[in-house]
Amino acid sequence: MTHVLPTLSRSRLLAFLLAPLLLFGGCADDGTDGNTPDEEGDLVVATTGMIADAARNLLGADVRVVGLMGPGVDPHLYKATRRDLQLLSDADVILYNGLHLEGKMGDVLEKLARKKGVVAVADRLEPSKLLSPAEYEGAYDPHVWFDVGLWKNGVALLADTLKVLMPDHAGEIEENATTYLQALEELDQEVRREIATIPKGRRVLVTAHDAFGYFGAAYGIEVKGLQGISTLSEFGIADRNAMVDLIVERGVPAVFVESSVPRKNVEALIEGVGSRGHAVRIGGELFSDAMGEEGTPEGTYLGMVRANLRTIVEGLR
Repeated sequence: MTHVLPTLSRSRLLAFLLAPLLLFGGCADDGTDGNTPDEEGDLVVATTGMIADAARNLLGADVRVVGLMGPGVDPHLYKATRRDLQLLSDADVILYNGLHLEGKMGDVLEKLARKKGVVAVADRLEPSKLLSPAEYEGAYDPHVWFDVGLWKNGVALLADTLKVLMPDHAGEIEENATTYLQALEELDQEVRREIATIPKGRRVLVTAHDAFGYFGAAYGIEVKGLQGISTLSEFGIADRNAMVDLIVERGVPAVFVESSVPRKNVEALIEGVGSRGHAVRIGGELFSDAMGEEGTPEGTYLGMVRANLRTIVEGLR
C-alpha cells in the first residue's frame, strides 16, 4: 500500500518531524536499533512492544511490523532517534498507545496523522472502561494492556481499523483476529483463576511505579506504586514512609521491581521495612511498560502476561 503525501516530500516530512523534538532537547542519533526502513513491502511502525506484537498477530508475515521501543525501554521517557523518525516517515501505517504514554513524542505522531494512517489504540477504547486516578490531573491511565479483557477490546478495534487502512490484507486480518482474540479471552480467564489462588489478605501488589492499576481493578488485587502512573513523577521520603507503614501493617511478603524502571527505590523501601522489624523480599521482576527480549516467550504479549502472573502468584502466595 502506497501513501501519497500531498504537500511534503519525504525529506521535508522528516524535517517537519524533527522540529518539535529539537525544541524539547533534540533526539538521539545512535543508529543502533537495527531497523531497516529501506526494505520492500508494506511497513507498519508501532511505538511499544505490546502494540507491535498485536499488529504482528493480526497482519501476519506479509507485512513488516517494526517496534520502536524495545525491551527495558520506558515509554514515558523515550526520545525518538533520527532513525525512528525515518521509519515513521516511511511507514504506511503508524500505531501508538496514546493517552499520553509516549510523552512529547505524541506531538510528532499527531502531526503525522495529517499525512497518513496513524492509530492511537488506547484512545479508541470506551472512556467508561478507562481509569482516571485523581493524581493524574484528570487524564486517563495509559497502561490499558494490564487488563487482558480490555486489551482484547483494543485489539478488536485495531483489527477493524487496519482492515480499513490496509484493505489488501482485510481477509487475513479478519481470520487472524478470530484466532488471536480467542487466545486473549483464554488468557484473561487464566489470570483470574491464578490470582484467585492468592490468599485475599496477601493480594497487595507493591511495584516501582503505578502501572498496574488496570491489573488490580480487573483481577481483584490491591496495587500500590512507589512512583505515580508516569515515571516522570517524583518519589520522596514521605512516599517511602507511607509505603513502609502499609507493608508492615499488612504483612506484605514481597515487593516487585520492573524491567523498565530502576530498582533503587524498591531497594530503599526494603531497607526501610527492615528497620521496622518486618522482612520483605523482592518477589521478582515484572514487565511493565516494555516486554521481554525478542525471541523469548516474554517477548510476546501472551508470554509477558504469563511471566508476570507467575511472578506475582509465586511472590505473594
